[in-house]
Amino acid sequence: MLSAGDAQRVAELMRETAAAELLPRFRNLAEGEIREKRPGDLVTVADVASEQRLAVGLAAILPGVPIVGEEAVEKDPGLVDLIARPGERCWVVDPLDGTANYSKGRDVFAMIVCLIDDRQTVGGWILDVPNGRMAMALKGQGVVIDGKPIVRKSVKRAPSGLIGWSVRKVLDKQLAPEQRRRLSRLSTLNCAGREYIEMLSGTYDFNLYRRTKSWDHAAGALMMVEAGGQALRFNGEPFRPEGSPDGGIISALSADVVATATDVLERLELPLLRR
Repeated sequence: MLSAGDAQRVAELMRETAAAELLPRFRNLAEGEIREKRPGDLVTVADVASEQRLAVGLAAILPGVPIVGEEAVEKDPGLVDLIARPGERCWVVDPLDGTANYSKGRDVFAMIVCLIDDRQTVGGWILDVPNGRMAMALKGQGVVIDGKPIVRKSVKRAPSGLIGWSVRKVLDKQLAPEQRRRLSRLSTLNCAGREYIEMLSGTYDFNLYRRTKSWDHAAGALMMVEAGGQALRFNGEPFRPEGSPDGGIISALSADVVATATDVLERLELPLLRR
């Protein structure tokens, strides 16, 4: 297990990396510094520089532990196999979560780091870069934002959620009014890391993603559980970082909220939460 001192070193490394690589380039990118990895999937020079700095720093914190970075996986897809390797550890890094927002000058982006040990997430860090908020969780030790413990909150109203536009469009079209009223406002921030922080802060109550890459969700899923909530795959099983990226995730700080959102969403014709 990572020591408390080393956990703080990870948080400090992330803040230093954001200050050195992300913030100076924000709204200062030249046209040639943004490209598409594939249609609709952007990468910038800031993503690459941030990942490189994080890799050096994490290697100093835990020498010999390999690093699975989102951009490194583009060059070597086999790196993701480390996440599912029994008995081994690896860092999983999203150096700039919300690249599309960042490249358009929108101040909704984050940095995510997690530590995997024997196929389980044992540490997670999310930095809301523009606002400086740091969420941190160690397995079995709870979750904090800027040192303040986060605990499960009961929701006595229709829960609000963070759901992609395509799902929201179908939901509003298909649901009967009495079912739609069981959920309140639905939105998306196009940045998983920021969305987890907003859920921990109580701004939103649950999230749903159909595609779940570990560098986007492993840290946040750990935080939901450590705060007393749930993070489940669409088949009802607990989220695990080595699972299929098509397994989906629905998470909240309350099991009751997960149950309510799941019951409503299962009424859609989309093949979402089918058991």
